[in-house]
Amino acid sequence: MNDWPDAWSDDNRNNRYGRGSANAQPEGARVMRQVQRGQGGQGGQNPAAPPYGGGVPQQQQYAGSQGYGQDPYGNPGGNDGYNTGQVYGGGGPGGPGAMGGGRGARPAPNWRKRIKWTAITVVTLLVVVSVGTYFWADSKLNRQVDLSKVIDRPDAGEGTNYLIVGSDSRAGLSDEEKKKLRTGSAEGKRTDSMMILHTGDNGPTLVSLPRDSDVEIPTFVGSESGKTFKGTGRHVKLNAAYAEDGPELLVRTVEFNTGLRIDHYVEIGFAGFANIVDAVGGVELTIPKGGMKDTKSGANFTAGKQTLNGEQALAFVRTRYALAGSDLDRTKNQQKFLAALASQTATPSTILNPFKLYPTMSSGLDTLIVDKDMGLFDLADMFWAMKGVTGGDGTSMNMPISGSTGGNLVWDKAKVKTLVDELKSDSKVTVTGN
Repeated sequence: MNDWPDAWSDDNRNNRYGRGSANAQPEGARVMRQVQRGQGGQGGQNPAAPPYGGGVPQQQQYAGSQGYGQDPYGNPGGNDGYNTGQVYGGGGPGGPGAMGGGRGARPAPNWRKRIKWTAITVVTLLVVVSVGTYFWADSKLNRQVDLSKVIDRPDAGEGTNYLIVGSDSRAGLSDEEKKKLRTGSAEGKRTDSMMILHTGDNGPTLVSLPRDSDVEIPTFVGSESGKTFKGTGRHVKLNAAYAEDGPELLVRTVEFNTGLRIDHYVEIGFAGFANIVDAVGGVELTIPKGGMKDTKSGANFTAGKQTLNGEQALAFVRTRYALAGSDLDRTKNQQKFLAALASQTATPSTILNPFKLYPTMSSGLDTLIVDKDMGLFDLADMFWAMKGVTGGDGTSMNMPISGSTGGNLVWDKAKVKTLVDELKSDSKVTVTGN
């Protein structure tokens, strides 16, 4: 059956649309699904075809054929995308050249902004931690000594002077710990060591005051009673001043006998000393030739470099009977050990390690007794100065001694005056001690 319109012959088809035709126009009947029929047909019969001269019959307008009118699906001008290459690619934003379902390319990260906010976060965190640590540490300082009770004080000089006292207080020690540390069970507390640490522009100077130094007890005001006790010219050993009326009378006695004003007071007992040493992991020290053995202090060391724990360190600084110079040699060992302890504490491995820093600070601050005007920066200045005592421009010495009387060590008055004048003016110390 011939589906072509009447009056269309095979020849006409071949000449116009057949294979091999020079005319490249597509075969309309094959491309289009139906031909619009004319009016007037009856029943189911096909209407008459237009005359031959009318050309291709008028066809229905289809979507996607550009220029054929409105797209029946709502795309004006038939621009539904099928004839522009936008469905299957070709450079459009939805084509295969734009992965991600039509989304634009992901923007490059703004590294400058990221670095800026990271730095702000880190700095803020450091500030918060530092401020929190400061207030925590400041609240733990035991400010018990009131230097305002000290009367007739010398004029202040250049630099800062700390009176550092090691007491034999057993406070905080159990009976087992007292036995282990060989501290005994004496009630109260006495000074086991006393030192003046001067800090200034010419390096730190550490001067040990032997506990058996012969001193005069001046007029003073009782720290508890507020009563004035007139001086009678009475001479005692220096540690007796502390035993009589505590830190305030000790400061008053040192200032009266030296003429040097004490700016700050720092005291530590047996328990605190041992705990600090253990908190920093021990202190490395070199024991001199011949070793050291003392049954009273518990010291038992062979010669050479070794690390002392808290118990051993306490025995080392308390030993006096095994030393040729007795108390004078003991003060030298105390200076040596404290400088080593400060050097090991003020190191990056301790300061930058919170698991080491906070236990060390807690051990020290819990047992330190200081004056009411003492601040954390003053305490830090003291430790840094102690670290530099044995190195650089630092100087360590005993108070110059001229002899003894009745078992008390007598200071060399001329040398003491020169030493005090140099410290007051913050000059380089030229005096040597015993």
